Amino acid sequence: MPIIKSFAGARVPVKVWTDDIAPDAIQQLKNVAALPIIHSHVAAMPDVHYGTGATVGSVIPTRSAIIPAAVGVDIGCGMNAVRTSLTASDLPESLSRLRATIEAAVPVGFEQHAWDKVRGSAHQRIARPLDDRLDRIVGKHPGLMKMQRKFAQTWVCQIGTLGGGNHFIELCLDEAQRVWVMLHSGSRGTGNVIGRYFIDAARKDMRRHQINLPDRDLAYFSAGSTWFDDYVEALEWGQDYALVNRREMMRLVVEAMRPFLPAFTLTDEAINCHHNYVAREVHFGEKLFITRKGAIAAHAGQLGIIPGSMGAKSYIVRGRGNADSFCSCSHGAGRQMSRSEAKRRFNRFDLATQTEGIECRKDGGVVDEIPAAYKDIDAVMAHQTDLVDVVHTLKQVLCIKG
Repeated sequence: MPIIKSFAGARVPVKVWTDDIAPDAIQQLKNVAALPIIHSHVAAMPDVHYGTGATVGSVIPTRSAIIPAAVGVDIGCGMNAVRTSLTASDLPESLSRLRATIEAAVPVGFEQHAWDKVRGSAHQRIARPLDDRLDRIVGKHPGLMKMQRKFAQTWVCQIGTLGGGNHFIELCLDEAQRVWVMLHSGSRGTGNVIGRYFIDAARKDMRRHQINLPDRDLAYFSAGSTWFDDYVEALEWGQDYALVNRREMMRLVVEAMRPFLPAFTLTDEAINCHHNYVAREVHFGEKLFITRKGAIAAHAGQLGIIPGSMGAKSYIVRGRGNADSFCSCSHGAGRQMSRSEAKRRFNRFDLATQTEGIECRKDGGVVDEIPAAYKDIDAVMAHQTDLVDVVHTLKQVLCIKG
């Protein structure tokens, strides 16, 4: 059950599904609750923590307006998971060659597919339905082209790529020792460009209309304006691109696995879902824009994925349709310390200890992703039993990060 917080100066209350929340995150929730565009209340998930403008792990219901920075720059970031017909006994004793093969098939970090291999291929045909839509967006906002080198090629070459940071590809075992493939990624460089461009435009628009905000990163576009319509068009493109990216990445991972493992089929797709996005939904009798910033939809019966850190369990869940959460739940464990703090406190030896038994990078380049930098996923799950039911519990045996 949520803790209801009312703040001086706020227009609506905040309903929080945790008692583990830092003061800076509380201030951000208060800032959002003070905005005139918020409907009913703000919902904060159990993994809530400080973000840009608004907390990561929050659900923001707005009337006739959207806050671009609340969506963020990784538009459509989310998860995909499939269950295979394989079991743990089908996996080789060492997964190092399999990890190397997947890393060769799926570019990670700042890498992308080579243009000369993508051009004219099936890969480019996957991109075709998005092409005309992006041309219309860029035609109205040519400034987007100036923000990314080789803009027209990059977005195509990055379909089926992982990125860096907390994005990952994992092989996991469930409670019955069945093998799952799970991955986490978003709209890559082009989504980042779209996000930054419209966040900057919203800030300028607020200044032009002399609207005072508690935080400039809460600048919003109002329905009926040209900026609003153009942002929604670009936002929906980015969300669709992220879905296509994850779908193609999953295909590449599965095909890379086949030479190393017995013949297998995909028996169940859990979900291909966003956790940084906007959806049009009806709540409390009102048509709203629901921004889930580090939260997933958990409508009654809807399947979702809640990952832990690279050394912890993850969960396949089914939504309970909780109205107070705007039918939402957490998107993961949530960070409990910044990347810089994690690098200061831990080293590669700590990382190796905390990821013992998992085939993954154990070098200093991913220390900021050490499990101790994240909240306890079991504690997070315990705070949202009224939001979701657990369907499967997964534990990774292989993890790839950029």
